[in-house]
Amino acid sequence: MTALGVTDAETAARVPPDTSAPPDGRARRYRARAGAVLWALPVPIIVLLLWDRGVGGGWTLPFGIQMQFLPTPYEVARRLADLAVGGIVDDSYSGTLWLHLYASTLRVVQGFAIAAAVAVPLGIVMGRSPTVFRMLEPTLNLIRPIPVTAWAPLSLLIIGFGDRATIFLVFLAAVFSILINTVAGVRAVPERLFEAAAMLGTPPAQTLYKVVLPAAMPTIVSGLRIALGLSWVILVVGETVGIRVGLGALITQAREQSRTDLIVAVMIVIGLAGFLADRIMMLAVRLLVGRRPLLP
Repeated sequence: MTALGVTDAETAARVPPDTSAPPDGRARRYRARAGAVLWALPVPIIVLLLWDRGVGGGWTLPFGIQMQFLPTPYEVARRLADLAVGGIVDDSYSGTLWLHLYASTLRVVQGFAIAAAVAVPLGIVMGRSPTVFRMLEPTLNLIRPIPVTAWAPLSLLIIGFGDRATIFLVFLAAVFSILINTVAGVRAVPERLFEAAAMLGTPPAQTLYKVVLPAAMPTIVSGLRIALGLSWVILVVGETVGIRVGLGALITQAREQSRTDLIVAVMIVIGLAGFLADRIMMLAVRLLVGRRPLLP
């Protein structure tokens, strides 16, 4: 109780909050994410409006793209909803989205994981050893320009139809991006970091995970992100022959039946799956490396 008969609690309640105080870290993060969403929304909305107007008006775009043959955004949204939950279009594809998505995700994860397991250690060795680099670099650069689509017929002949051929193609699509970025990241580690580590008494055997990996991590992560995106791109190629379950197989079946709404719907699903896969991988890397910068 104060001298004027006002309690301390009442006095505290009458004091306006200090708005000049800086917001805490969580509030800043929420505000930044909300700002990012607001900045990202206008472009998809404009694309949807132009898409709808183009189909309705029968526009002809460069490269001879005739929009009158495309489905409207409403038709694609209706097909997406039917794929996910069924009961809207009621055909053989209703409610099958999760089955196809699970099969494709499993193939991408396997091919990408094998590529990362091979390319990251090999890239570190090539980056640290000039002798190994001189031995392997010409051969790798000879194989790397061969398109993955050119490997598809050969993989079917030597591996056969099924999951393994698709996983092999995803591996080929991912491995070179990871390898090149890992080599570049390791070779770019400044020599002064090794000198500083030696002055601080770091044993040579520990410089790999105390100096090389932390310094090269941003470039390695960039390679992993590029490779993961390429894995989803090549997935469709790998699932077009001899596979009945998967997003690429679904696109092939839709093409044979001229169902453009189904083709576009599956394309959107592949884009969303690739986007979520990238975000999940970045979250895993952030948990692994803490607050170290992940991108150059």
